[in-house]
Amino acid sequence: MTTFTPERPLRVAVIGSGPSGIYAAEALTKQNDLPVEVDVFDRLPTPYGLVRYGVAPDHLTIKSVTKGFEKTLSDPRVRFLGNVEFGSDLTHEEAREHYDAIVYTVGASSDRRLGIPGEDLKGSMSATEFVAWYNGHPDAAAREMLLNATGVAVVGVGNVALDVSRILVKTVAELRESDIAGHALEALERSQVKDVWVLGRRGPLQAAFTTKELREFGELEGADPIVKPAEVQVDEAAEAANTDNTKKKNLEVLRDFAVRTPEGKDRRIHLRFLASPVEILDDGEGNVGGLKIERNRLDENGNAVGTGEYETLPVQMVLRSIGYKGVALPGVPFDAKRGVIPNNEGRVEGRPGEYTAGWIKRGPSGVIGTNKKDAVDTVAHLLSDAKAGVLPKPAQPTREAVDALLSRKNVDVYTFEDWQALDAHELARGKAQGRPRGKVVLKHEMLQHRRKALQEAEG
Repeated sequence: MTTFTPERPLRVAVIGSGPSGIYAAEALTKQNDLPVEVDVFDRLPTPYGLVRYGVAPDHLTIKSVTKGFEKTLSDPRVRFLGNVEFGSDLTHEEAREHYDAIVYTVGASSDRRLGIPGEDLKGSMSATEFVAWYNGHPDAAAREMLLNATGVAVVGVGNVALDVSRILVKTVAELRESDIAGHALEALERSQVKDVWVLGRRGPLQAAFTTKELREFGELEGADPIVKPAEVQVDEAAEAANTDNTKKKNLEVLRDFAVRTPEGKDRRIHLRFLASPVEILDDGEGNVGGLKIERNRLDENGNAVGTGEYETLPVQMVLRSIGYKGVALPGVPFDAKRGVIPNNEGRVEGRPGEYTAGWIKRGPSGVIGTNKKDAVDTVAHLLSDAKAGVLPKPAQPTREAVDALLSRKNVDVYTFEDWQALDAHELARGKAQGRPRGKVVLKHEMLQHRRKALQEAEG
């Protein structure tokens, strides 16, 4: 049994530097029972995960959570090791050799498919890809995004669906007040989009978006919200039985939109309910040429049932936003059906000393803050196991051994200090452009910036 001391602290590897990973690191450093060292790994040079690459660029107040993240990553007991790919730069076996415990917090980076004909036509993609593109994720920033469509269908009625729809219809002046990536701002400036249809297969009481996000559609400079009164009629018994205040407020906002007279703005957001996509139509050249939808009704259990009535929307782009899905990590158990690492309250099944937190633990649910309690709960089990002496004993439990391993593999590790320098550079670049931030979006440019900074420091 290992006795953890300041000279031989409990060493924990956290795989993933999004909210769940940093909350796990915070929980480990806030407790006083055991001395700890935490290494937070990410395959990207930049930390913060979905806060940087998933939160809508015009929702800057949500991103203020990074102030707390900075405090955690600045703790001398915590290191950020960016640009390190788990499975190659650091394998599962190597992590086991150097850490008493591993916490997997990699989120859910894939998406669910519609499963309808035409889904792979050009112009059909996941909202996840589109969000990554306009937020400047290195995996998506170089993608060519043709916004010559005049009509776009967004399938789904969660906050991500509302985010992408709002970004598509905002004016350039509105977008300039956000931290949207420069390449996306330029492309959206040339956008031909006039109409966006947001589609929910069930009724407004079943929609998953929040009222704040919904209300924003009524405050846009260049777009009118359009709602069909018949599609926001709700069964009286169902409305009376609803006790969810958010859903009540959503219904109020939608009914207000339904009776508004459109102001004749350049663009329109059509919020549609009881409509399921059944086929994405080909324009004859392999591109999206329309979306066939079926009118639904709700059965006694609130499930959508097709009526056999169809309609074709004149769209040239389809974005599906029907849920995220986790992706397997090399050497780590994975439940492909649920898209999570199989676990018991955060303990990875059959793997002593291995834990998980966040979306890869429980599935894609909740908001950023939800992940804090989730991570704290997982860390409580980790600490309990450490005190009970049931953690496997690593062969080389030191920072120096990890650094030597990554050095032998020629891994160009991006530290938290490197990120802070990049962050300052992005803020300065944004200020010069009259914007909140000027993002560096390509990985090689992030690494170049660090090399340049090092050269300047050396004189």
